Amino acid sequence: MALDSAKKAQIIKQYARGENDTGSPEVQVALLSDRINYLT
Repeated sequence: MALDSAKKAQIIKQYARGENDTGSPEVQVALLSDRINYLT
């Protein structure tokens, strides 16, 4: 199951370096960590 859009937006907002940042390492690690936590 993929992250729902609200949860993903919340994570991006929390870890983004700028307003339109979705590719920084911080954001990517946070998204992957949330996905791993969901799977375990």
